This record gives sequence, C-alpha cells and structure tokens, in this order.
Amino acid sequence: MVVVAGVAVAFPSVAATICPGCYGLKQVRPGLYLEPGLPPTRERQVAEVIDAANRRVADFYGGRRSSPDILTCVTATCYRKIGGGGERGIAVLNRAVMLSPNGIDRVIASHEMAHVELHARLGSDAGLIPQWFDEGLAVVVSDDPRYLKPEGIGDRCRVAAQGALPQTLDDWLRTAKADQDTYAKAACRASQWLQANGGSKAVLELIEHMTAGGDLPASLAAATRETPSTAAPAG
Repeated sequence: MVVVAGVAVAFPSVAATICPGCYGLKQVRPGLYLEPGLPPTRERQVAEVIDAANRRVADFYGGRRSSPDILTCVTATCYRKIGGGGERGIAVLNRAVMLSPNGIDRVIASHEMAHVELHARLGSDAGLIPQWFDEGLAVVVSDDPRYLKPEGIGDRCRVAAQGALPQTLDDWLRTAKADQDTYAKAACRASQWLQANGGSKAVLELIEHMTAGGDLPASLAAATRETPSTAAPAG
C-alpha cells in the first residue's frame, strides 16, 4: 500500500491509468473512462470522437495491436487531478491515453493512439526508433492540419525539414520548446519518407525489420541528430 500511495503522489497520471475509478472517472464502456456527471448526449459525442480516432489508426495500420484505455476530462480540474499538465493529450506508458478538455477531438486522440500502436508493435525495440519519427508519424496518422497540408496534393510539408532532427525524448522536448516548428518539421520528414517508401506499408515493413533485429534504416538514421551523450567526438 505504501508503494501504491507513493506512485499516486509522485506519478498521478500513472496511478490514474491503473485505477481510473480511484480518481473519480466513470467507465462508460470497456476502455473508455469519462469525467462523471456528463449528460448522455455529451458522453455519446466523446465516444464518437474516440471511435473516429480508433478508425483512423486502424485504417493506417490495417488493424490494431493495441487497445489503450482512454481517460477523458472535460474540465481542467479533472485533468489536473489525473496528473495532466498543459498538453492537449498524452500517451502514458504505452498502455493508456489521457485527453484534456482541449484534446477531445479526432486529431489529438488519434495522434496519441498512434504512439501507443507503434510502440505496441515494436515492443522492446520501440526505443530504437528516433523520437522525431515517432512524433512525425503520429502527425501523419492523425492527419493534423496544423503541421501538414491536406492529403493528395503531393508535398504535404508546411515547414521544410532541413538538417537532422531529435533522437531522444528529452532532446525532442527541449527542441520543441525552443522551436515551434519542430512538429511540422518532423511531420514533413516522416511524410516524405512514407511517400518515398510506399506509404503505410513501409511502416509495417520497418516494424518487421526492426523486431527481427535489423538496424535503423539509413534513410531514417541520416535524418537523426544524435544527443551529446551519444554523439561521436569531433575530430
């Protein structure tokens, strides 16, 4: 009990995904937890958003391997209680997705679900995928109009991706905080890679290659900026 209480204090988002009901969330169907007290019409609206996001991810991957719990808050108070911050949504430990009041839409929900799906398919090899590709691919899967032009027009880049992009999560967070175009750059590079390699089929082939023990393809490695701790010494 002491350990559980410690997790709840130190990592409320993790604790909330383990026991949503302990944080006051109501299960409206298997895998979907909502802030209580909503009228039935609002509950249906949220469920429709989640269903649309699920379809988006399933259509891209040709099915689903993951089934994350979805924790949704319609008020900022609820979202803070379950450990949320200023983000619109977040994937937690690749087993759940938390959505803030500003994240209850298909784009945000499918973006976070896309992270969980990719990691579920990669398993222990998920850490080998550069963070920029993980994020850029999630933008593509969710078809986020903030960072990509509409499908079917060829080059979808809103911001050209020049130079290497962040490899690790820490590097990504630092870069994204300093450069508001980081998501658009990653989405640009990911969409270009998909166009050059056969679309969503290329992602499935990449996953098969990586889980079979293969190295990161040169086309992705070349676009990745190593962090100072892993970068080769100059000289």
